[in-house]
Amino acid sequence: MMTLEKFEEASELVKKVTNPTKLIYSEYLSAQTGAKVYLKPENMQHTGAYKIRGAYYKISTLTDEERSRGLITASAGNHAQGVAFAAKQFGCKATIVMPTVTPLIKVNRTKSFGADVVLHGDVYDDAYAYACKLAEENGYTFVHPFNDLDVATGQGTIAMEIVQELPTVDYILAPIGGGGLITGVSTLAKMLNPKIKVVGVEPSEAASMTAALKAGEPVELPSANTIADGTAVKEVGDKVVPYVKENVDDILLVDDDELIGAFLDMVENHKMIVENSGLLSVAALKQMDIKGKKVVCVLSGGNMDVITMSSIVQHGLIQRDRIFSVSVLLPDKPGELARVAQTVADVQGNIIKLEHNQFVSTNRNAAVELRITMEAFGTDHKKKILDTLDKAGFRPKLISAKLY
Repeated sequence: MMTLEKFEEASELVKKVTNPTKLIYSEYLSAQTGAKVYLKPENMQHTGAYKIRGAYYKISTLTDEERSRGLITASAGNHAQGVAFAAKQFGCKATIVMPTVTPLIKVNRTKSFGADVVLHGDVYDDAYAYACKLAEENGYTFVHPFNDLDVATGQGTIAMEIVQELPTVDYILAPIGGGGLITGVSTLAKMLNPKIKVVGVEPSEAASMTAALKAGEPVELPSANTIADGTAVKEVGDKVVPYVKENVDDILLVDDDELIGAFLDMVENHKMIVENSGLLSVAALKQMDIKGKKVVCVLSGGNMDVITMSSIVQHGLIQRDRIFSVSVLLPDKPGELARVAQTVADVQGNIIKLEHNQFVSTNRNAAVELRITMEAFGTDHKKKILDTLDKAGFRPKLISAKLY
């Protein structure tokens, strides 16, 4: 059972290992939605995610004998770091099984906390099956990332802090992967104030909780293919589903494309790095009518490798028409390239890459191809640049934009 007493106990215990993640008021998101939107920045924890809460509280409930056998878990990265960090605090050994596609930063940081890391499988579920096998073979104590009520209780301490800081909160939005976070947050929020609406958010391509609620029990999805790797779970926990059914008011689904835009917004308007899973709560705001309400979005983590980050930024700029490419055909004679560049400059376009292909036609005097990649302020500015090029006789043809 999840009780108020256990939540209170967990809330005091986790203070030993967590940073105080005070709510951040978002002027940008508030203006976008007409609500008062606050961010709960769990990406600022020691381990880069909220998972330290559940891991530390769970390990605190184990006996000395259970801890002495060594701990094991499976994780896409954030729970891994939480268990590794917490195990170090308790002086016990930890083995973490992670999917082979886990971002390098999560693997290296998990190792830095003293844990042994084993890479296995393509998704969390593969890693989990292998971790169970190792636990049985070696007698390790398994610390489940989400299908454990003590773990969920630890994660729920987020709700305690939100309500203490913003007692009149109307909505709390939190990501859903396996279900531990949303279970803890929603259960405690309803205990503290039944009027609080709790909304869970899943990636569209890994909507395992939505499927479970529809079926009345956990079901395994055929795949969980999403850029939100921290919530790429094919099957949620059976222990948490009843709590979600009782306490979560709604579950929204978010496409990967929406996460790309949310990442760009977070970097530019809030100067924060938040991983794709952590942005589910922010991306879902567009689907809600929350005018005049006080809303808290839980940013569950910020563990993203630099390569993924650069790819997301590039796709986000292209998605919002701030980077685009065109192909124009020019006669191969001096001055044509300068004429194109001046035409773009006249409307404040910024050329960032040029590719000149003299072999597009056998008659170079008739036409050579110039591929131009440009920076614009957005969709309206892009259209103005295209119209200006067209009026100058260049007849631009939009092509796929690439910054490499």
